[in-house]
Amino acid sequence: MIKPKVVEPLNQVSTKMEDIDNQLPWIIWGSQFTITLEGRAVVNAQIQLYSNLNELMRLVCNETQDDDYCYFYRDMIRAIRACKTAAEERAVVRKECASIRAAVSDNDNDYRHRNLAKLMFIHMLGYPTHFGQMECLKSIAAPGFPEKRIGYLGLMLLLDERQEVLMLVTNSLKQDLNHTNQYIVGLALCALGNISSAEMARDLAPEVERLLQFRDPNVRKKAALCSIRIIKKVPDLAENFVNPVASLLKEKHHGVLLTAIQLCADLCTASEEALEYFRKKCTEGLVKVLKDAVNSPYAPEYDISGIADPFLQIRLLRILRTLGHGDADASDLMNDVLAQVATKTESNKNAGNAILYECVETIMSIEDSGGLRVLAINILGRFLSNRDNNIRYVALNILMKAISVDGQAVQRHRATILECVKDSDASIRKRALELVYLLVNETNVKPLTKELIDYLEVSDQDFKGDLTAKVCSIVEKLSPEKLWYIDQMLKVLCEAGNHVKDEVWHGLIVVITNATNLHGYTVRSLYRAIQTSGDQEAVVRVAVWCIGEYGDLLVNNIGMLDLEEPITVTENDAVDVIEVAIKCHASDLTTRAMCLTALLKLSSRFPSCSQRIKDIVNQSKGSLLLELQQRSIEFDSIIEKHQNLRSALVERMPVLDEATYSGRRTGSLPAVVSTSHGNSLQIPNGVPKTADAPLLDLLDLSADEPALQNSSGPNFLQDLLGGDILSSASQSGSTQPQKNGTDVLLDLLSTGSPPAQNGSSTADILSISQDNNIKSSVIALNSLSSPMVTSAQSTPASSIMDLLDGFGPTSTIPKDNGPAYPPLVAFDSSSLSLIFNFSKQAGSPQLTQIEATFTNKSSDIYTDFIFQAAVPKFLQLHLEPASSNTLPGGGNGSITQKLQVTNNQHGKGRKRVESSSSSSHE
Repeated sequence: MIKPKVVEPLNQVSTKMEDIDNQLPWIIWGSQFTITLEGRAVVNAQIQLYSNLNELMRLVCNETQDDDYCYFYRDMIRAIRACKTAAEERAVVRKECASIRAAVSDNDNDYRHRNLAKLMFIHMLGYPTHFGQMECLKSIAAPGFPEKRIGYLGLMLLLDERQEVLMLVTNSLKQDLNHTNQYIVGLALCALGNISSAEMARDLAPEVERLLQFRDPNVRKKAALCSIRIIKKVPDLAENFVNPVASLLKEKHHGVLLTAIQLCADLCTASEEALEYFRKKCTEGLVKVLKDAVNSPYAPEYDISGIADPFLQIRLLRILRTLGHGDADASDLMNDVLAQVATKTESNKNAGNAILYECVETIMSIEDSGGLRVLAINILGRFLSNRDNNIRYVALNILMKAISVDGQAVQRHRATILECVKDSDASIRKRALELVYLLVNETNVKPLTKELIDYLEVSDQDFKGDLTAKVCSIVEKLSPEKLWYIDQMLKVLCEAGNHVKDEVWHGLIVVITNATNLHGYTVRSLYRAIQTSGDQEAVVRVAVWCIGEYGDLLVNNIGMLDLEEPITVTENDAVDVIEVAIKCHASDLTTRAMCLTALLKLSSRFPSCSQRIKDIVNQSKGSLLLELQQRSIEFDSIIEKHQNLRSALVERMPVLDEATYSGRRTGSLPAVVSTSHGNSLQIPNGVPKTADAPLLDLLDLSADEPALQNSSGPNFLQDLLGGDILSSASQSGSTQPQKNGTDVLLDLLSTGSPPAQNGSSTADILSISQDNNIKSSVIALNSLSSPMVTSAQSTPASSIMDLLDGFGPTSTIPKDNGPAYPPLVAFDSSSLSLIFNFSKQAGSPQLTQIEATFTNKSSDIYTDFIFQAAVPKFLQLHLEPASSNTLPGGGNGSITQKLQVTNNQHGKGRKRVESSSSSSHE
């Protein structure tokens, strides 16, 4: 019988230092195998899997001169390799599993190790092997080392901490941890460190704590690794390991010292008391160990690329980072050694770069003076010049954190960071762009923006989206003046207009409207840009909008700046630009709709091109897109039939509120404080409205801004497009009957009580109308009723509220035709007036009769008169034919039309009205 071979553990732990706490490496026949805590086998990629497993099983199963064993084991592996299909492999595995089950039933002790070896091989192939778990426990209970070795290996592979059968092995583990053979102790520690549960950790923690002082360094190392798992499973046991770890940190053996440092780091994470203890007792000793490692002479057993044990140095730097964070005294102790590491470590080797990286991380984390941080940032600057992409990437990551600590030192490497933006590696480009975005401030915004826009011309298509987003954000946030903002945004749109979001060119239009002295310069710049960058959608949209608004400035060269070159543009040239854009096959619906709107505006600004514009607009009447078709028909009607109203309709857009737009983009509108004494309210864009405005917004009868009075033409078309139909009621010259009419409209639509005459807000009145106390409601209504209503003392106040079965309380309906309601002046201007007269039939509270009377105040005759009205779904509207379709001028006649509204539900109603006609002089 040949003496069993002993698998000696490495003096060093795994070369992957981040896995030191959960990996136990072994060297077997020149190949490295790593058994992880999860029970999986990770095999070196250089050697074939099956060959390695074969050698592993032969070794751990106590290699003997038993030829039958070798034959049977190799025969199984050879049979599995020879399988050509998955079905054949399953058949071979089933046959072997049946043979193993039979041996387990016969309690075959002689071949138990062979069966366990086969089971582990089958388990690594992914087949169930739970029936062999008890065989592992029997092998562990055996007295010999070979049986225990195969038993513990099977235990770590075939079981995990969730298996209930694992509780049966606790006693065997306790006995083996107290065994006189250090190799058996090492096997027990390896198993406990891989599959220990919380219960096992509590039971066996005293034995592991005792083994931290064992005479053999390999056992101490394994005990430290096992302690890490115990602390993670049961954090309450951390205080038991503090003093033993403090003594382990003084070890000379590098393997023990590595595991002790990792155990110390986990203790600091688990317990604040342990962290304070190590800061006071161990910081100076760890600094000395790091200094000795940096200055140590050549040692072949620890040397890697000419650097003495870089794994130990990295672990020391990490634990010093933990101890120095937030503690000035501990940081002072390690300043000198960190400076020594940063200056003495060679950066031409990968191991040296790893140490420098950890040194920089430590310097940035501890409480340190500015000088050492500048040294660390300079090291990162050297990393940025390295050819290795990984080194440059980690340098960019740390620099992003360092900006908040010492931004001025990072600014010195701005040129190198900009070069990284142009790197061929996509991840480095994106990270460098984020870093440049953080570097930009008021002093360097112009040169940095110029560099980024210059690179935008040659950048990859995949990168342009991220680059344009950052450039636009920089320009919007740090623009020193509007002229520079417009110039830079136009450059971005010309180079990558198809990559910008809609919010970008929306914001540009808002800025343009606010820069009144730059309207001419902007429209001329956009005219030039669209000639060369017509394929960029955003450029086309902004140019079309500006030409429609400021086309007269373009043609007449108004607002020329000193830096501009003269340009000659005729009216036909301006129309040509829009015509090309609307006919371009690449233009989408939004662009074409904007083109139609711009043509409508130019028809007023360029009267000589009106017919040509009309022809272009008519070409979209047959469009398959409903939006374009509708706009074309409506705009053609305005151009042909309403020339006297067109100039007022297409007036230049008012200045848009930048603060409101920015607030809407960020989702938080700025608060606007009212300067009046309750007589007006404020809307988000800062324009004041009267107390009726909230109700008008509720009914969707007013735009965001009040209609501007213009003497050039009547303003009632603004109402037809959604304007304030009750604007006349809010004017200072409105009369008392008009206010009463407004009250009736509120009652008609069941929206609550009318506004108070003393200026109280509509919201207060609505809250009063919804009060459950009927008495208080009647009192409130009596106090708010108009003179025409208060004359009828016998009628309850709530009857006015119930015109459409609204909020008011139920009251007895008179037997007559119901109460009389004052007329409502719905619209009144210098050219047209509209009055509503209301009536209700007795016994039908949900039915309301409305008679509309139209009077023409102008000298023109309105022909083809049409009145339109719309109500919500819960209301039914019936329109009877108008008395005539011709409305004479001068107030000599009127048109009447009856409407019948039926309210089938309780709720708030709203009604929009439109009227259209064509006028001709008598």
